Amino acid sequence: MLLDLVDVFGSGPLSGNPLAVVRGGEELDADQMLRLTRWLGFSETTFLLPPTDPNADYRVRIFYPAGELPFAGHPTLGSAHAWLAAGGTPRRSRCVVQECGVGLVEVREEDERLAFRAPPLIRSGPLDPQDRAEVLRLTGAPADAVIAAVHASNGPGWKLLHLSSAEAVLAAEPVPRAPLGTDVALLGACAPGDAAQYEVRAFFADASGKMVEDPVTGSLNAAVAQYLFASGQVQGGYVAAQGRKVGADGRVHCALDVEGAVWIGGRVETVSTGGALTSIR
Repeated sequence: MLLDLVDVFGSGPLSGNPLAVVRGGEELDADQMLRLTRWLGFSETTFLLPPTDPNADYRVRIFYPAGELPFAGHPTLGSAHAWLAAGGTPRRSRCVVQECGVGLVEVREEDERLAFRAPPLIRSGPLDPQDRAEVLRLTGAPADAVIAAVHASNGPGWKLLHLSSAEAVLAAEPVPRAPLGTDVALLGACAPGDAAQYEVRAFFADASGKMVEDPVTGSLNAAVAQYLFASGQVQGGYVAAQGRKVGADGRVHCALDVEGAVWIGGRVETVSTGGALTSIR
């Protein structure tokens, strides 16, 4: 088994979300994959496997410290990058097809970036009053800054508060601990002249119940983009910033194509490749 480390959605060296990608782990079971994920301590670790769907180039299993995910964004781009860097040749020119828990996901090469086609939302629409109140409590966001409170679920069950400004997003102070399965997020427009048009923050509970802020989150940004495009608040495309409160400086490029598909792109850089895993049993 070989371990690659990649940085996803960065605006420069080591400024995005780190990902561990395991190649050759076909003999590992889910418990072993989860144990390795927890030991490494990244927000996600992925395991590249042979595809079971004849239309896919590879299959990936995506783990975070609390379990397995059917889909996640930065692991999708990082896994595609690692697969290509290891010599993978896609069936379609400049388009990798990934098999994962939500089915087949397209990843296309865009000059210096990779971008995935956002899968359909599993759940959308407004949060009920109880969920809205709970997300306010968990994130520490001010209630008077909320423009909208919506479901943004596409694998992870994100619950999103759209706030009045990036300042309000960055000022929020989340609780230190949260129930397992917590996936909550904040969105706010940046001031004119900023390098990005929106600020995003994402929080989840790890296996111990600690509230963790994710550096840069592809699945959330995909759901946010689908919400912004569908509601007519953005046309064409925009750039989101994420991670500024945790020492990262991520940039996520979100675009709506002529067919109505949403694409989520960013830089992916190899940090280390081909490290041998000798024992995780």
